[in-house]
Amino acid sequence: MRVLVTGSSGLIGSEAVTFFDNMGFEVSGVDNNMRATFFGPKGDTLDNLARLEAQCKNFTSYNQDIRDRKGVEELFKKINPELIIHAAAQPSHDLAATMPFEDFDVNAVGTLNLLEATRRQCPEAVFIHVSTNKVYGDAPNFLNLVEKETRWDYADKEYEHGISEEMSIDQCKHSLFGASKAAGDILAQEYGKYDGIELKTGIFRGGCLTGPQHAGVELHGFLNYLVKVALEEGPYTIFGYKGKQVRDQIHCHDVINAFWNFAQNPRPGEVYNLGGGKGNAASLTECVSMIEERTGKKPNLTYSDTNRIGDHICYYSDLRKLKEHYPNWDLTYSLDRIVDEMIEVVSNLAKS
Repeated sequence: MRVLVTGSSGLIGSEAVTFFDNMGFEVSGVDNNMRATFFGPKGDTLDNLARLEAQCKNFTSYNQDIRDRKGVEELFKKINPELIIHAAAQPSHDLAATMPFEDFDVNAVGTLNLLEATRRQCPEAVFIHVSTNKVYGDAPNFLNLVEKETRWDYADKEYEHGISEEMSIDQCKHSLFGASKAAGDILAQEYGKYDGIELKTGIFRGGCLTGPQHAGVELHGFLNYLVKVALEEGPYTIFGYKGKQVRDQIHCHDVINAFWNFAQNPRPGEVYNLGGGKGNAASLTECVSMIEERTGKKPNLTYSDTNRIGDHICYYSDLRKLKEHYPNWDLTYSLDRIVDEMIEVVSNLAKS
């Protein structure tokens, strides 16, 4: 099988490259290291690219900008992919407000370029769009919540399993990032469902996607960045909600395995929430405690009363629809395992 991965040097993209290379597939990666433009030297992914080129036998990298419509179509014509994993994105709320054109051109227009190239060059291919739970905007913040000692949680039984795909993405505040990702999300749905197009698109709205190869920075890559700062006992600012805001962590391996399950039996235009679910949900404060219990170290915390625009007070994914449609898929990484692995990798990098 010929696989094309956008954002191939990032967290999800690099895991996809490794996953499918290990299966013996021919893998093409698209990445122009724009994360370094967004986040500076700490966001640079060239080391990740070098690792992939050294370890993977069937991998070819292309320095292609997905905003370049003609270049994208020519690349699709050359590769003729059978599976596309679209993981390239501008991923930060805060940055989107300072560079709105770049944000929209990457997240919305870039997605359109890829979908249209698929339609014209390889319409039988499976197209997996890596979306985000931020398409729900701040709507989850208006659910009935209960404040507990170390976290917020849902008060109503309706949400005991988390947020489902039934939640509206309308009439709420998204941030410009949430809006651009929502545009790409809806485009991918339409290319799957619209009469006369009907590509094999799958849309996955990620929670906190994480893993040891994440180039975590303050504005994106929460858990990886938190571990790095904790081990250095460096400064870390908590933005709002008393540090009790809840996220569900999912390891990148489990993310790609979900994509592979979909690719083998695609449901065109279908949407799935994809995170760690209730079992892998923890607050920022609880994550700090988990790291301290294992290492004896924690970040030098300061607190800001101002929360980030569009930030969720409590969010974890209801995974029941995904598990119903793909019963062979399940989480293999617990939150404990994720944290342990990340501490080990970050510690080893610090020593090298």
